[in-house]
Amino acid sequence: MADVVVAPVVPPVVLAGRGNSGGRSDRGLRRRPLPLADLPSPRVGTLVYGVAALDASGRIADSGVVRALGWVPGTRLHIHEGAGLVVLRADRQGVFTVTGQGHLRLPAAVRQWCGLAAGDRVLLAACPAEGLLVVHPPAAVDAMVVPVHAAVLGGGRP
Repeated sequence: MADVVVAPVVPPVVLAGRGNSGGRSDRGLRRRPLPLADLPSPRVGTLVYGVAALDASGRIADSGVVRALGWVPGTRLHIHEGAGLVVLRADRQGVFTVTGQGHLRLPAAVRQWCGLAAGDRVLLAACPAEGLLVVHPPAAVDAMVVPVHAAVLGGGRP
């Protein structure tokens, strides 16, 4: 059997305004723009987020969040629990301080009230304008996220 070579068939490129239309209008060659997905509105908040693991001594290390708050080692803090969250605020009369390494140490009583144990990962939400940090334990994150996932995924717990 002899080798048969078939020449490729390549249609000519038609460029708008280049005279290749053979007298026809280029209007039929224009394409409508592709539809764009609806994007969420731009972020308007100024919160700074972080995720950190709690060590056996109750320390949290997230230098980005601490830096955003302007807290330095020795900054005095007021720490309290509220609705299952831990709230830290810079306070000249606070009895707790940022450690020499820039870590935050949660008191044992607060960890117990919130059900926090060594190794738990917590969501940190800092509000630099108010000098405030809210620590969200896993149970609090679940309470926020599970209903949203159920609504989006159309079912029960993920």
